Amino acid sequence: MESVLTEAVALLDEAGAPGLTFRALAQRLGGGVASIYWYVESKDELLDRATDHAMGAILADVEALPRSDDPIDDLRAMALSLFYAIVRRPWLGAYFMRNTDVQANSLLVYEKLGEQTLRLDLTARQRFHAVSAIVGVVVGSAVDLGQEPPSEVLNGAVNRDEFLGRFAKTWRELDPADFPFVHEIVDEFDGHDDIDQFRAALDLTLTGLRLQAKA
Repeated sequence: MESVLTEAVALLDEAGAPGLTFRALAQRLGGGVASIYWYVESKDELLDRATDHAMGAILADVEALPRSDDPIDDLRAMALSLFYAIVRRPWLGAYFMRNTDVQANSLLVYEKLGEQTLRLDLTARQRFHAVSAIVGVVVGSAVDLGQEPPSEVLNGAVNRDEFLGRFAKTWRELDPADFPFVHEIVDEFDGHDDIDQFRAALDLTLTGLRLQAKA
């Protein structure tokens, strides 16, 4: 099973979920398609088990993080570790926590995040909502950042800043009376740093959690 899941993760890294077929996996393993059915019953099960296999390394990273006296700081460190892992493997975002009967490692990462909220003065509902919000910001941002760039950026016709600059130019030409917010933030959008944008979203979420815990 270890070799099956290792190769399944490799295929997912190379081509995403569409590239993970039983035929492709069997070819990587040097066997027949029927042999894969000794280990999993369906592609859905294979995806869930491959996700959990990849999450094992993330869990190890999270568990290795030093703990501080501030649970919010510890939550930030865990969230960043999960974020960078999903940026490297954006396919993980679609399957993380999809089936915790199979994904024991995913559930343990969720538990580690949640345990930090037990150190805060919150209700059970507030803890649930807090971890849900953190996971949402992390996974959503990581999947978005991990997407393949537009073809013209990918083939080198333009760089990322030039690509964003086209939209910024269009936004600046809009009527400020109709788009006052867009005009206010267009200079921030033009050439912005995606990682900085994610960190700001995470900090806004964690700041709200800190205020809620003190209320």
